[in-house]
Amino acid sequence: MLLLLLGFAYQAGWSRSRSLATTGGRLHSRPVYHGSLAAIWALVPALLVLALWTLFGTTATRAYIIAQLPAEIASQTGAALEGAIARIRQIESGFGVVGETAPYENAAAQALREFRLLTFAVVLASAAGTGAIGLWLARRRITTALRARNEVEKAVRIVLIACSVVAILTTVGIVASLLSEAIRFFTFVSPADFFFGTVWNPRFSTTGSGPSGEYGLLPLLWGTLMVAGIAIAVALPIGLMTAIYLSQYARPRVRSTIKPIVEVLAGIPTIVYGFFALVTVGPFLATLGQSLGLQIRATSALTAGVVMGIMIIPFISSLSDDVIRQVPRAMRDGSLGLGATKSETIKRVILPAALPGIVGAFLLAVSRAIGETMIVVLAAGNSPYLRLNPGEPVSTVTVTIVNQLTGDTDFASPQSLVAFALGLTLFAMTLVLNVAALYIVRRYREQYE
Repeated sequence: MLLLLLGFAYQAGWSRSRSLATTGGRLHSRPVYHGSLAAIWALVPALLVLALWTLFGTTATRAYIIAQLPAEIASQTGAALEGAIARIRQIESGFGVVGETAPYENAAAQALREFRLLTFAVVLASAAGTGAIGLWLARRRITTALRARNEVEKAVRIVLIACSVVAILTTVGIVASLLSEAIRFFTFVSPADFFFGTVWNPRFSTTGSGPSGEYGLLPLLWGTLMVAGIAIAVALPIGLMTAIYLSQYARPRVRSTIKPIVEVLAGIPTIVYGFFALVTVGPFLATLGQSLGLQIRATSALTAGVVMGIMIIPFISSLSDDVIRQVPRAMRDGSLGLGATKSETIKRVILPAALPGIVGAFLLAVSRAIGETMIVVLAAGNSPYLRLNPGEPVSTVTVTIVNQLTGDTDFASPQSLVAFALGLTLFAMTLVLNVAALYIVRRYREQYE
């Protein structure tokens, strides 16, 4: 309905503008802007009607269901009343009805069905009516002197600002929710014990009345950094060398073949990478370690890091390739014209000029590695101990968040609230990475621009 209204309003405004132009008038704005303005005037009132029903429709439907219930049931509160309302909804939908239904339930379900049809028709007619009124008013405003372009651009600017505000408010909401629950956690556990503790032993309690346990962050933080470091050590050289080859050495046909194959890695679900690490890479590394006289567990930081590095290769290679190809050809030709070889041009001209973008790709890959969960759940071993040997099992912050929030947990206990403190720690880590990336990018961009 909205698409039909949008198209009809645009066509009406456009035709009105064209008719004014054919009569010899000089239009301030082109017909496309008059059509867009008419579409906006028709669409906004219809969206407001639908938004109001979205906000208050559920409350109105619930009140109508309660009005159809007998007095002795409607006077109930809590779970009993909610159960009766849910049962009426189930009967009305025709799915999930358990047991025999009472006559009043059938009558209430039938009344609810009729109410839904009536409200749907009323809301649809109201949206169409208000949209038609808006279209009529907009069409009347269309004259040769109407500054439709200015009004359309103002509307577009408002939409862009609204989208930016939504993104900002979402970030603020996430931080506020994490911070509020983290503060509750720190009423149970000292921040010093959390941030500098070396023992992780939460001692799960479903009631929150048991011992709180020990919540040392350092084993989890060390495991996270170890796995991410191994992943970057695998992905950075392979991804960067792949980008240099594709952008500087590969023929167009080879490039068009290899690049999509590399980018397929980014589309594989992380759970598949986890199975691959658990079934193939882990046993292979364990066997390799035995042949070399090293003790490498099948589930270890090394296994998770290697597979995670394979997963983030496309992030570095694709972004670095695009950045390297954007380096001005004049810089490349000037270096070659001065007698530098191709490899010297890449090392001393192209890579320094493309460094801000490469650093951005690197930081994106680091953030992806730090926040990865499924690969570490299956391949790292989930062992929250401080270990220097990457061949031993470890645990990470993301895996621990999953563990703390899995199952029947009491969100008033420190065993569950610690997940929010861990999430806040991850947020702070990625924030530091972003700030460092911005500093490096701005510094080198000023140097090579």
